Parts: sequence; structure tokens; C-alpha cells
Amino acid sequence: MKSASQAADLIKTRVEDGGFIHVVSHLDADGLAAAGIIGSALARMDAAFRIRIQRWVDEKIVDGILADKPSLMIFTDFGSGDLDVLNSRLAHREIVILDHHQPICEADSAFVQVNPHLFGIDGSRNLSGAGAAYFVAKALDKANCDMAGVAVVGALGDLQDKYEQRRLGGPNAIIVEDALNAGCLRIETDLMFFGRETRPIHQALARTTTPFIPGISGEEDRSLAFLASLGIAPKKGDKWRALRDLSEEEKKKLFNALADYLMSKGSFGDVALSLRGSVYTLTHEEPWTSLRDAREFSVLLNATGRMDRPGVGVAICMGDRGIALEQASAVLEEYRGVITKYLNWLLEPDTGRMEEFGHIWVAHGDSVIDDKIIGTVSSILSTTLLKPEKPIIAYSTVQNEGIAKFSARGIDSLVRKGLNLAEVLRIGAEKYGGRGGGHDIAAGAQVPLEHVVSFLKQIDELVRKQLAGEPIGG
Repeated sequence: MKSASQAADLIKTRVEDGGFIHVVSHLDADGLAAAGIIGSALARMDAAFRIRIQRWVDEKIVDGILADKPSLMIFTDFGSGDLDVLNSRLAHREIVILDHHQPICEADSAFVQVNPHLFGIDGSRNLSGAGAAYFVAKALDKANCDMAGVAVVGALGDLQDKYEQRRLGGPNAIIVEDALNAGCLRIETDLMFFGRETRPIHQALARTTTPFIPGISGEEDRSLAFLASLGIAPKKGDKWRALRDLSEEEKKKLFNALADYLMSKGSFGDVALSLRGSVYTLTHEEPWTSLRDAREFSVLLNATGRMDRPGVGVAICMGDRGIALEQASAVLEEYRGVITKYLNWLLEPDTGRMEEFGHIWVAHGDSVIDDKIIGTVSSILSTTLLKPEKPIIAYSTVQNEGIAKFSARGIDSLVRKGLNLAEVLRIGAEKYGGRGGGHDIAAGAQVPLEHVVSFLKQIDELVRKQLAGEPIGG
């Protein structure tokens, strides 16, 4: 909280000086939520500012920001994993970093960094980039507590619901409490289908991708048939029933049937359990929109970022409920179709697109899967489809950049055995002239295309060493 206050004081000083502020944030749900929170706080201060959304931070991006000649730069949901670049390009300049990824080195003395890892708090589970941004916004003005709901969306978008019954914990719990006190949040335990309050049951089931349900996710006709096989009527008279309309007995029957179905498809028990948990409802949002359920809100944001419409997502986080919401809803439908198409393509039998190495799984997205969506694909694969004793490394090629983008995901049991994917990908990428970093349980890297095969072999060996308790260097 002290570092958040320090960042707020610097921001307030530059705004009062009439300076121009440049905000740079990541394109995922957490990054867009963080940008929206800081953007709203700056707008309320009548500040002059610009928000840019990027896939990553590199020298070219930093030089582009400098061309704007801002008096202050704010990096949200990245920066700590890019301190080598920032130290080199922005030495002795005042910048604010609001991040939750593992810092890769010491920051320049002029930087103000708000990052849970600096205080012994796990940034992959207990505070997101949007959470760090929220604490700074709250330090700027207590009235900004009305943005706590957006910070909850950011945390859920980063899959930080790691506590019992898929609740948020750690410093995230402080944000949840603020949202509850502001009257904008309700929490209950239930089945977690998307559109649970607003869509017919079969549509909600078909739109559920976490976990991904092979043969049902993305398939409304099969979802209807599945419900019919259980004797669960999708309609009452002429009116479609939503999940909220089911009796407790019907919900129990549906949960048990889905658990059995997932097990028959090779999934594990904890995957089935993820179908039920804590539902975060944003009570001030209209019931018929995708913003009512905080997890669905996060998927909507992810869709706008991954489908090249991040400005729409930021606008929604800043309060636009008009044309931006209409555009985002259309993007979300397209995004769901793309995700289902990619997953089905990867999982076609006998294609070699899913390859099992000695200690990792590799998803060969090649040039087919968009590099902005590979992280989402990796997350879904890691939690629903693969053997839990091996992390997943998915990649796609960025032809115009001459690089491959990698996204790695693990599970808590592997982390407890010593897995740290941020270190694995950073060390592995640096060996081949690339960059990598992130969290112990989720990380990313960019590596020159010509080194993809060697890099994957290196990652497999580094994971082996970590899980065997051997040092990996770095």
C-alpha cells in the first residue's frame, strides 16, 4: 500500500503540473482492466493522457512512446518482466510500473514499481495487474473504490481464483471486500456456465470453454441432445430456461453427468470440479448483458484484446455501455468460434499437432493459430485436456516478425514440486536470442523462428531439471 501511495503521489504531481501521461498495457483481460482503471482515474482528474495496448514491451515500443514526449509513463500488467529494456531505454526517467509478473532484475532508482512479488506475495495467485492498478487508483481518490468490480474482473481473467471453491484470496480479497461494500458485487456458489443468468441452458453449456468440453463446447445442437438425454427440459412452455431456472436436483444431475462425460474423454477429476464454484455477479450491470457475470466480463475483454479490438475493451472498463458494448458482444461471438476451431484443429487425431515430449506437452500452432490467441488456447489445454504431470507449451509463428510466440501453462501441484515456468522460459529464450518471463505457473516467450525445435528441446530439459531439484542457471 505504501508503494501504491508513492505511485499515486507521483501521478498526482504530474497531473497537477499539466503534464501528458502515456499509459501502456497488455492486451489480455487483466491488462485491459488495468488500463481501464487507470484511465478512469486519470479522466476523473481531468488529466491529459493516452492509452496504448501492446502484446509485449520491446525497444521499438519504448522508442515509440518516447516520441510522444510524455511527462510520465505508466506501464500496467507488464514492465517488471521487461526491466532490462526499461532500464536501458528509460534510465533515470520517472516511470510507474503496476505489474504482478516476476521482476527479472533490479529497477532503475527513478522507477516506482507496485508489484506484489517485491513484498513476498505471489502475483500469479493473489494480485493481478488490475489489482495493482486498483490500489493506486484507490490511493489517488477513495471514490475510485467503485472500480473494484473491474479489478475483480481482471483477477478472474488471469485465473487467480485458486482458493477453495474457486474464490479469490490474498490482497484480491481486499478488492472483493471493497466491491461488496460498494454494493456492486454478489458472490454465490453454483455451476459456472457462461450466460448462466441470461442464455438458454444449451447455449450457456455450448459457450463454456473453461473447462473445454469436447463435443459440447461450441456445439449447441449437441448440448441440446445432452440435456435431453438427462431428461432436463430446455424450455418451460414457450420460454427457454436459463441455468438459474433449474432446480437444485436438476443442477446436481447435470453436474454429475458432465463429470462422468469429462472423465470418459480422458479428463481428470479436478477438471470436473472446476464446473462448480464461486460465482461473482456484478449487480450494477444489466442482467441480460455479458458484463453481469465477472468471468464472462473477463472473457469479453480477452476477446476484444485477442481479436484486435482492445480499445473497445478499455472503453467498456471505463464505463461505455453503448456502442462499445454492442461491438464487444459481436467480437465475443466470433472469438468463441475461433477458439473452438483452433482447439478442434489441434486435437485432430494422428496429426502430430499435440506432441508429448519427455517432460512437457507441445501444441504446434504453427502459422494456423493467431499468436494473440495462443495464450488462451494454452490455458484451456492445460486445465482440461492433458495429463496433469506435464506442463503445456503452445506456440504460433509470427511470420512478419520472424519469431515464434510461446505460451506455457502448468498446474499448482507441479509448482509445489519446483516448477517455475517464468525462469524456464526466460533462460531457454535467452539462449536463443529471445525473451521470456511471467509467472511460475504461466509464462511466455518470443524466440527466432529458426530456433523453435532447439528451444523446445531445451525447455523439456530445463523442466526435467527443475522437477528433479537440479539448478538450471540464470
